[in-house]
Amino acid sequence: MTFSPDDITWMEQALEKAAAAVAEGEVPVGAVLGKDGRPLGSGGNSPISTHDPTAHAEIKAIRQAAATIRNYRLGGTLYVTLEPCLMCMGAIIHSRIERLVFGALDPKTGAARSVYQIGSDRRLNHTVKIEGGLLEERCGRLLKDFFRNRRPSL
Repeated sequence: MTFSPDDITWMEQALEKAAAAVAEGEVPVGAVLGKDGRPLGSGGNSPISTHDPTAHAEIKAIRQAAATIRNYRLGGTLYVTLEPCLMCMGAIIHSRIERLVFGALDPKTGAARSVYQIGSDRRLNHTVKIEGGLLEERCGRLLKDFFRNRRPSL
């Protein structure tokens, strides 16, 4: 799969959001939603600090984008450092995002490709073009380093 230079730039912005989440003690996941060359919304994980289980990076980016354009039908491309979970894939579908680009696979809860393939299920009213593996090593390393630093050595 070939990604454009713009795709890399957007994912680097998502990585910045993920790094900011780490600084807050959150799992390092970042998301940026872009459309027609402009950012509509972005966010980093914050369910711990906000006491909100829905405060995933993707949800925050979607909410911000919807407020920006004053419409729940967003379109555009969502860049996320980690493959989205079931909740986030549901929000991606309902917000009519056209394309999802993610970095690292999530073999435990991934709902785009790893465990479930929700975004490409033709039984739903909307499908999403899904592309994974963009800056996968950097995205995965951020997560691995975070969890290695949080867990005591055995």
